[in-house]
Amino acid sequence: MKHFTFILALLFQFGFSQSNEHEVQPFLKDIVSQFPNVRDIAIAPNGNEVMFTAQSVMGNLSAIVVIKKVGNDWGKPQVASFSGQHFDLEPFFSHDGLRLYFVSTRPLNSAETEPKDFDIWYVERTSIRSPWSQAKNMGSPINTEYGEFFPSIAKNGNFYFTRNHPELHRKDDIYVSTLDHGSYSSPKALPDTINTDGYEYNAFISPDESYLIFGAYAREDGFGSGELYITYKTETSWTQAKNLTIANSDKMDYCPFVDSKTNTLYFTSKLDRTRIKQSSPLDIKALLKEFNTYDNGLSRLYKVSFDASLYSN
Repeated sequence: MKHFTFILALLFQFGFSQSNEHEVQPFLKDIVSQFPNVRDIAIAPNGNEVMFTAQSVMGNLSAIVVIKKVGNDWGKPQVASFSGQHFDLEPFFSHDGLRLYFVSTRPLNSAETEPKDFDIWYVERTSIRSPWSQAKNMGSPINTEYGEFFPSIAKNGNFYFTRNHPELHRKDDIYVSTLDHGSYSSPKALPDTINTDGYEYNAFISPDESYLIFGAYAREDGFGSGELYITYKTETSWTQAKNLTIANSDKMDYCPFVDSKTNTLYFTSKLDRTRIKQSSPLDIKALLKEFNTYDNGLSRLYKVSFDASLYSN
């Protein structure tokens, strides 16, 4: 069964299905290719603004980049006004587009000089065309002395994120904090249909909170690396997570984002289709072209047509 699932995933991954509807395609190829590594994607509710994380080769320099539409085309990438000095990543727009959550190790105030652990922060604006405010730390109960990552918010305000809690002797788990009369509850780890003793991370919650897509590492039903899984909310809990085969490869696939208006799943992958066997010697031009292909193992953005109902049974 595992071998059959793997073959099925490859058929979808490489476009060998009966149609190309579910073929994984690069997203913002020319823009993304300018950066050593790109991960995370957030699309504003109006569809005219995209943010993603650009990182150095080793991932030790990280900033949030924004691009906006100019007419029907995407403009030039710019470092977001609140980023560029500290280690920032993983943006997420509120559903009105007037608040943006993100993750950072920046100090809590200007008097501090040393980086903090990973916390969730946010910036605000009074209108879509207004500038962003200064960054504000989410504070308790979302942030703790441990690491918090990858915010995602349902329309009812319920707040999903990843937390690294070493005292529990587990790896990363996904948590939810419910919004009740304007205040967030103490976060609770999602059930074992989602979380395990291994790594669970990068959870995207659907706007209506009906399903959750998240990353998990090296599971038995996987292909050997990080992959995306989907689970559905029931009246009492969450269903057993299933491998989201339309997006997964044998390389690292992570950081999901779904645009429900266009039924598109966006995600990050280190997909590597580098041709290592050559029929004849490469000259320098051909060698550089092969090195610089989009799907050469670097962290890149991809998209694929997505129907959440396909995995619900």
